[in-house]
Amino acid sequence: MAAAPPAWRSPSPPITIGISACLLGEEVRYDGGHRKDSYITGVLGRYFSWVSVCPEMEIGLGAPREAVRLVGDPVRPRMVATQSGRDLTDTMAAYARRRVDALAREGLSGYLLKRASPSCGMERVPIYTEAGLASGAGSGLFARALLDALPLLPVEEEGRLIDPRLRDNFITRVFAFRRLTALRGSAPGPSDIVAFHTAHHYLLLAHSPSEHMRLGRLLAAVRSGPRPDLLERYSEGFMRALAVPASTRKHVEVLEHILGLFKSRLGAGEGRELTDRIGDFTLGLVPLIVPITLINHHVSRFRISEAADQVYLHPDPRETMLRNST
Repeated sequence: MAAAPPAWRSPSPPITIGISACLLGEEVRYDGGHRKDSYITGVLGRYFSWVSVCPEMEIGLGAPREAVRLVGDPVRPRMVATQSGRDLTDTMAAYARRRVDALAREGLSGYLLKRASPSCGMERVPIYTEAGLASGAGSGLFARALLDALPLLPVEEEGRLIDPRLRDNFITRVFAFRRLTALRGSAPGPSDIVAFHTAHHYLLLAHSPSEHMRLGRLLAAVRSGPRPDLLERYSEGFMRALAVPASTRKHVEVLEHILGLFKSRLGAGEGRELTDRIGDFTLGLVPLIVPITLINHHVSRFRISEAADQVYLHPDPRETMLRNST
């Protein structure tokens, strides 16, 4: 009887993502409007379930309402109402701690924040002097609490999803985090973590060869004695590696490495076809799924065990769909 797949390989439940409520079309902005994003609601919404959050509404400001902005020190800005001068910093900070604690129990696999928001902006949020002059940029107060409390969670702003590379990276990290969460929940031993790492070998190389090497050294050190902090340190390094967006060059290096495992067994025409498809990907003429599909055919045909179970070649089908959607 075949062994049961590890927990992180089992079909996952719906992928749950936290999100700024205005991006779903909820009329929660200071002017009573919204910022509905058609890609988020139309494409991601087919595969993700949402946990909707609007910090400013949830601290009782209502909509429409007086606008707020960040004022003072860019490292520790205050949240101040623009007309009345009411200081909402302590109120938002206390709320953010409670809300993030609750979100940590929601089983989130990622979070999408509203760009430039004084509560939800991840970066480059304008910060003003007391006189109302722009003086720098930083993070929204709720976003900073979220990032500090859940440092492994994939977080992105909706505006950055316009960039295909950043969009692909966010989707990759969401599904990788979901697998990592399943691993962490299975009370894994060192051998389980090594097996997880081995299955992500090519994916990690496509993102950060240097972090992949560090993770390898971390796991190798287990042989010299127990490491009670192994899972935490591995988790941090794993998500740090995937936070580096994969480049075309690194993808090509991985594809060519896998090709090298069976190239000598291909006929001349087969080898040329696969090399041509990798070349087409290099030039941006076809998506990554094209050479991967062809490689998978030969990996299965020649029973290449080193590549057969790699997540890089066999991601979650929902991940494949999203990474190839526009």
